[in-house]
Amino acid sequence: MSASKGISKYLDERLVVFLDEESRESVIGRLVDLLHKEGRLQDKEKFLFSILERERIVSTGIGIGVSIPHAKISGNAGFFVAIGIQKKRGIDWKALDGSLVHLIFMIGGPDNKQTEYLKILSNLTQSIKDEQRRKLLLKCNTAKEVIDLFTGC
Repeated sequence: MSASKGISKYLDERLVVFLDEESRESVIGRLVDLLHKEGRLQDKEKFLFSILERERIVSTGIGIGVSIPHAKISGNAGFFVAIGIQKKRGIDWKALDGSLVHLIFMIGGPDNKQTEYLKILSNLTQSIKDEQRRKLLLKCNTAKEVIDLFTGC
């Protein structure tokens, strides 16, 4: 679990949500609303536009039931990762492998820290390649259980 230690400092129980949304757009909207409510976004509309624009260019559904929508915008102080879990039915995210998405990791942060940004993406991708971790995430019932899976506790 060493790969996950790199992202654990960006995780917060308040940024974990269990979803019941049916579309990619409604999930994105819910996660952006959560980030705004928790004070993580300087400009909610700009971030939402950036995320949706990224999806229009190419889907962030990486396969294996996972999507990693992400955007960098000026003015954001630090990086964050919001986690959405859709246990019941998958969401059509136009994923690369055609699979429905159950786990969404939304990454955001400042636009002037490319190296840190790429490191977060890389560490997160490595962490979720672990099939056992993905299965356990879908069994979680609390935000604390989700975060614990990434902190090695």
